[in-house]
Amino acid sequence: MSTTIKFASKPENITIVEQFVEDLRIKLNMGSTVYEDIIVAFTEAANNAMTHGNKENEEKNVEVWCKLDERSQILSLVVRDEGPGFDYFNLPDPTSPENIQRVNGRGVFLMRELSHAVFYSNRGSTVDMLFSL
Repeated sequence: MSTTIKFASKPENITIVEQFVEDLRIKLNMGSTVYEDIIVAFTEAANNAMTHGNKENEEKNVEVWCKLDERSQILSLVVRDEGPGFDYFNLPDPTSPENIQRVNGRGVFLMRELSHAVFYSNRGSTVDMLFSL
């Protein structure tokens, strides 16, 4: 199973990602815990792609897709933006005392905590998150 969608970097398009995950939940008969982890991590990744990757440029697109390995029941969820990428090795720790009160900067942390694995490519403009179903 594989599904792909593409949309403009408009904040209201986050609903497209939410519906994408809801459709997956139904199709794959996901349990509530994995669904909750996926909806948070995947919407964080898509929001980061629109906001930070594409700088909210509505002429730039975000592409999302999923692929299920039927045998291992590992779901790969990928988000790609058209931005230059970022240094994903050098991000501030959102749990450190100097960052704990910040209202942003937790997206990548949440993606790492909620998925089984996170991989970056294309200098950080593509993120692949793995979830065990």
